[in-house]
Amino acid sequence: MVKHIVTFKLSGTAEERAAVALRFAEALRALPAQIECLESIEVGINENPAEEWDVVLTATLPSLADVDVYAKHPAHVAAASIIAGHKAGRACVDYSMD
Repeated sequence: MVKHIVTFKLSGTAEERAAVALRFAEALRALPAQIECLESIEVGINENPAEEWDVVLTATLPSLADVDVYAKHPAHVAAASIIAGHKAGRACVDYSMD
């Protein structure tokens, strides 16, 4: 089992970032029904204005190979396109859960 944790920093005004983050989060939350290997996904939108990162997702997949399947799946690619023009930063950690 692999945990896939990704955080995103968005560009734009606070209002633009909030709107994009909400659309992105909704699209991500719909992915488990569309991507068979995606066991679960949790998405959070930052509520603390003192912090710089806007969105975090935590996904659970059977293996690291499945993370690659998930990343290339058309539904995931479509979700990621929502923030394409606003993505100022991305950080990711994938780790095995034993």
